Amino acid sequence: QVQLVESGGGLVQAGGSLRLSCAASGRTFSTYVMGWFRQAPGKEREFVAVISYSGGSTYYADSVKGRFTISRDNAKNTLYLQMNSLKPEDTAVYYCAADRSTVIQRTQRAYDYWGQGTQVTVSS
Repeated sequence: QVQLVESGGGLVQAGGSLRLSCAASGRTFSTYVMGWFRQAPGKEREFVAVISYSGGSTYYADSVKGRFTISRDNAKNTLYLQMNSLKPEDTAVYYCAADRSTVIQRTQRAYDYWGQGTQVTVSS
């Protein structure tokens, strides 16, 4: 069992930056594939980025590639999402999620644990 708590959301102007954090409880964080997802108002939750358990492999949604960077610090049990050049269409609740398998996946149903989400609002 692992508990995930996101932080770092807020209101930012278009073109600005935010860094989201996801703190994980437990001693098995380093064995989980970790992902970020987001849900905009009136839309389904969608994949944003994923990172392997070692941090050696990362994948991004096309909509954020080149602007967002996913990373992790296994010593601190923390996942990050650095978001640069933010756009109004990035406005959403952002969730971190943990997958007990070692396979990097982008589908939500593959993930076993979810945080409560943090709101990111980008004004134009």
